[in-house]
Amino acid sequence: MRRGNRRAHDTLKPVNYQEDPHTGEYVLRHHVDLKTGMYRGRQVVEPKGE
Repeated sequence: MRRGNRRAHDTLKPVNYQEDPHTGEYVLRHHVDLKTGMYRGRQVVEPKGE
Protein backbone atom coordinates (compact mmCIF):
# COMPACT_ATOMS: atom_id res chain seq x y z
CA MET A 1 0.00 0.00 0.00
CA ARG A 2 2.76 2.46 0.83
CA ARG A 3 4.55 1.68 -2.41
CA GLY A 4 1.41 2.53 -4.36
CA ASN A 5 0.96 5.80 -2.48
CA ARG A 6 4.51 6.89 -3.31
CA ARG A 7 3.92 6.25 -7.00
CA ALA A 8 0.53 7.93 -7.18
CA HIS A 9 1.96 10.99 -8.97
CA ASP A 10 3.83 9.00 -11.64
CA THR A 11 0.89 8.64 -14.03
CA LEU A 12 0.96 10.20 -17.48
CA LYS A 13 -1.87 12.57 -18.28
CA PRO A 14 -3.17 12.91 -21.84
CA VAL A 15 -2.23 16.11 -23.66
CA ASN A 16 -5.22 18.30 -24.41
CA TYR A 17 -4.84 19.11 -28.12
CA GLN A 18 -7.55 20.81 -30.12
CA GLU A 19 -7.79 21.41 -33.85
CA ASP A 20 -7.65 25.10 -34.78
CA PRO A 21 -10.72 25.89 -36.90
CA HIS A 22 -8.88 28.47 -39.02
CA THR A 23 -5.56 26.76 -39.77
CA GLY A 24 -6.50 23.13 -39.20
CA GLU A 25 -3.40 22.49 -37.07
CA TYR A 26 -3.46 20.95 -33.64
CA VAL A 27 -2.70 23.42 -30.83
CA LEU A 28 -2.72 23.30 -27.05
CA ARG A 29 -5.84 24.73 -25.48
CA HIS A 30 -5.52 28.02 -23.55
CA HIS A 31 -2.26 28.90 -25.34
CA VAL A 32 -1.48 31.57 -27.92
CA ASP A 33 -0.75 30.19 -31.38
CA LEU A 34 2.69 31.63 -32.13
CA LYS A 35 2.41 31.14 -35.89
CA THR A 36 -0.69 33.30 -36.24
CA GLY A 37 -0.65 35.27 -32.96
CA MET A 38 -4.31 34.45 -32.33
CA TYR A 39 -5.95 33.56 -29.02
CA ARG A 40 -9.69 32.91 -28.74
CA GLY A 41 -10.36 34.55 -32.10
CA ARG A 42 -8.42 37.73 -31.35
CA GLN A 43 -5.00 38.93 -32.51
CA VAL A 44 -2.97 39.29 -29.31
CA VAL A 45 0.66 39.19 -30.54
CA GLU A 46 2.39 39.81 -33.83
CA PRO A 47 2.95 36.55 -35.75
CA LYS A 48 6.48 35.24 -36.07
CA GLY A 49 8.13 36.01 -39.40
CA GLU A 50 9.58 33.20 -41.46
